[in-house]
Amino acid sequence: MLRCIGLMSGTSLDGVDAAWVETDGEVIGRTGPAITLPYDPALRRDLRRLLDVVAQAPSPGGPGIGPDDPLLADCIARLTARHIEAVRSVGWPAELIGFHGQTILHRPRRPGSNHAPFTWQVGDAAALARETGLSVAYDFRSADVAAGGQGAPLVPVVHSAFAAGLPKPLAVLNLGGVGNVTWIGPDGELVAFDTGPANGPLDDWARRTTGQPFDRDGKLAAAGRPDGGVLAQLITHPYLAAEPPKSLDRLDFSQALERAGLAELSAADGAATLVAFLAVCVAAASRHFPAPPRQWLVAGGGRRNPAIMRALASALTEPVRPVEVAGWNGDALEAQAFAVLAARVWRGLPITFPGTTGAPRPLTGGRIMGPLL
Repeated sequence: MLRCIGLMSGTSLDGVDAAWVETDGEVIGRTGPAITLPYDPALRRDLRRLLDVVAQAPSPGGPGIGPDDPLLADCIARLTARHIEAVRSVGWPAELIGFHGQTILHRPRRPGSNHAPFTWQVGDAAALARETGLSVAYDFRSADVAAGGQGAPLVPVVHSAFAAGLPKPLAVLNLGGVGNVTWIGPDGELVAFDTGPANGPLDDWARRTTGQPFDRDGKLAAAGRPDGGVLAQLITHPYLAAEPPKSLDRLDFSQALERAGLAELSAADGAATLVAFLAVCVAAASRHFPAPPRQWLVAGGGRRNPAIMRALASALTEPVRPVEVAGWNGDALEAQAFAVLAARVWRGLPITFPGTTGAPRPLTGGRIMGPLL
């Protein structure tokens, strides 16, 4: 067993989650401390600005921004420093770090697209290894994308390990900036993909219309009513009808939301419409499962929004519960997953599969830097 610290900074751009796990990459032994260190508002603002710059770049096969760009270099240095602080704050001894980095651009293979597949997570793994004295597993997605996979989602194999003793079929739904789901069959079969926008557009909307970083306790959405006309346009988006494997960039629906007229709604109605659309996306995802799940377990920040949980309960026929009912930590689950994935990288075990990313076969991935080499 390796003592690992997993780090995850998701597409919500809200901070760094860190979690300690003892694991061999297949069996989850002890779990230990888990913490969240928020990004300061200036870093969050600059990362979002970086996302916008990269998304608008003219190059169809890459980010269109150089490694010496001052904004990029500054963001990498500051977010890496926050990750170093997170590792130190965990406070338990470890040998290996799972370092996902911050996703800046995700353009996997898409039907009918003429751009080269590309995925980009930023962060300085060398600095992380040097400053902590630990080995670092990083660059988890590139090998899968190069082989024709979507590069996402990565955590289904870990969901399966956590769910070893639970009744199946089971759906595990993670609601970060983007939503993703893992369907786990009775024989361990995995089907996974991104469901659609989740907290990302809702956070952006709350910030734009109220000045708040997110819709705290779902109060803004609860005060409004979904706009049927905007919803009617959004549900025609081709992503919802596309067969998996499929995955999204955080900003993939930005133009669709603009064209649908979201900006013309009140703050409350816009939030309610985004919550309703999130639920529509999840319900549409369930059509791709081999069999209905016995229940949905919800992780990520979205499970803390009562308006989202009510919308999901209304849209789905199966029970919808936070992952805490299974004894899991919904705030730490993705960080724990990257601790387990780090151990899999170290052991040379597959981290992506045909049913999760569309990989041509079970694929190893990631790279190791530091003392364990």
